[in-house]
Amino acid sequence: MGLVIAIGVNRNGDREVLGLDLGTAENGFFWKAFLESLTARGLHGVKLAISDAHPGLKEAIGQVFTGIPWQRCRVHFMRNVLSQVPKKYQGMVSARVRTIFTADKVEEAKKQLRMVVDQLSTRFPKAMQIVIDAEDEVLTYMSFPQKHWQQIYSSNVLERLNKEIRRRFNVVSVSPDRASVIRLGGAVIMEQHDEWLVAEKRYLSAESMDMLYLKAAGDAMAFLVAVGS
Repeated sequence: MGLVIAIGVNRNGDREVLGLDLGTAENGFFWKAFLESLTARGLHGVKLAISDAHPGLKEAIGQVFTGIPWQRCRVHFMRNVLSQVPKKYQGMVSARVRTIFTADKVEEAKKQLRMVVDQLSTRFPKAMQIVIDAEDEVLTYMSFPQKHWQQIYSSNVLERLNKEIRRRFNVVSVSPDRASVIRLGGAVIMEQHDEWLVAEKRYLSAESMDMLYLKAAGDAMAFLVAVGS
């Protein structure tokens, strides 16, 4: 079974755990139900959703957060690209593809992306097709304030939490039922949530959040939602 989690960054720039659920199949129906449960509990004002390119999750994000920009996790994207490259060439291909993300503007990044594809498409056509198909979705973060880029180009904030959850479950080895999984996973998540709330440093500064909301009306609960399993 899969334990899925959503994390948000609120208007003040602080991280919050928004919810978790457990399901036998991470398909579109399950993901949609999970995201709808978040909105039913009050999640609103979402300005960006971040996740990997799981088809069911991507579709559910589009249905629940209609019109909201989606950032494909750059870390997962790189893994997808390198999965189509022989191991001895992965270092070279990785270095070339990463040059795309050194640009300061999206136009420059897209220009570099096309250059990389031209250089490598003959030798690694499948990998470069992934790069071509992901051109817009992996560069979404560049339309946000540059001070946010480091935090929003991937779902790494969620990956660190997942690592701690897996560590705790490895000790238990086998959980007897759904309730026990929710209790243990929920306890780990609540600990992390509380740590974030009392942290001296915000995940995103108040000044950079003001840049995002300067022209926005109302007080949104969360501007960023990272979702994964």
